[in-house]
Amino acid sequence: MKTYSIKNWIISLFIVASAGGFMMTMATPQAVNASPGCSQSFLGFPAWYRKLIDEGTCDILSPDGIGTHPTLSSFIWHIVFNVVEIAIVAAAYLSGFYFLYGGFLFIISQGKPDNAAKARSTMLEALIGLIISLAAVTIINYIIDGLKIL
Repeated sequence: MKTYSIKNWIISLFIVASAGGFMMTMATPQAVNASPGCSQSFLGFPAWYRKLIDEGTCDILSPDGIGTHPTLSSFIWHIVFNVVEIAIVAAAYLSGFYFLYGGFLFIISQGKPDNAAKARSTMLEALIGLIISLAAVTIINYIIDGLKIL
C-alpha cells in the first residue's frame, strides 16, 4: 500500500480549496439599497421577468405593444432568454460542484495513477463546462440587452 506524501496532500487540498473559493465567487453580490429593485436575482439566477417590468410600480408590462409597452414577440423572447439564462447558470453551478468532486477523487486516489488520471479528466471536463456556461451567460446577457422593448 502506497502512502501519501505531504506534497500530494498539499496539492490536493489546494485544488479543492481553490475550487471552493471559486464557487463562492460565482454568486454575484447585490447592491444594497433602502428600496430594493423590482428585478432582483438570487445567487446569480435572474428573475424570469427581468427587463419586462415598470421600475416605478414593479408591475409586469403588458405585451400589447402600445406606447412604451413591449410587443408580444419581444415579450416572449425576453422570457425565453431569461429562462435559458437560468438553465445556463444552473449548469455553471453543477460544473463547479463537478470540479469539487474531481478534487475529492484526486484526494482519495491513494497514489494510483489511473485513479488520479480519472480525477484530473473529471476536473478538466468540469472546467471546460464552466467556461462554456459562463461564455453562454455573457452571450445571453448581450442579446437581452440588445432587444428593444420600445
